[in-house]
Amino acid sequence: MKAKDFLSRDQQKAVVTAIMEAEKNTSGEIRVHIDEKCRKTPVERAQAVFHTLKMDDTQLRNGVLIYVACQSKVFAIIGDKGINDVVPSDFWNDICSGMAAKFKEGQFAEGIICAVKATGEKLKEFFPYSQDDVNEQPDDISFEGEIKE
Repeated sequence: MKAKDFLSRDQQKAVVTAIMEAEKNTSGEIRVHIDEKCRKTPVERAQAVFHTLKMDDTQLRNGVLIYVACQSKVFAIIGDKGINDVVPSDFWNDICSGMAAKFKEGQFAEGIICAVKATGEKLKEFFPYSQDDVNEQPDDISFEGEIKE
């Protein structure tokens, strides 16, 4: 399965909508990236994609990447330094557990959407939206082959 075919168009739209809704309440930036195969550990690959997407260039260092490799059936969620300095140590594990439960049921879009919403709620707590907030990252899903590494 190609990364672009992992989610239907409607599911992709629902994920993007969830990102936009989550970011209405926070200055944090949430991205979703989908690969076909993961050729490293999921966290190592997520870190590479995070850097390639320049998510570590946000003003408050509050970017979060939800990474999925559909053929390899692995995923990871990573946050930048600003977030990791303030969230509880098990924060990402809790979100990953919820995502894994949905994935086991074959509900991939729902798993990603739940992760986006949970991330948005936590970001809102530590990085609330301010009137001068600028959307520093696109809200769309990025796919393997679309980003220059």
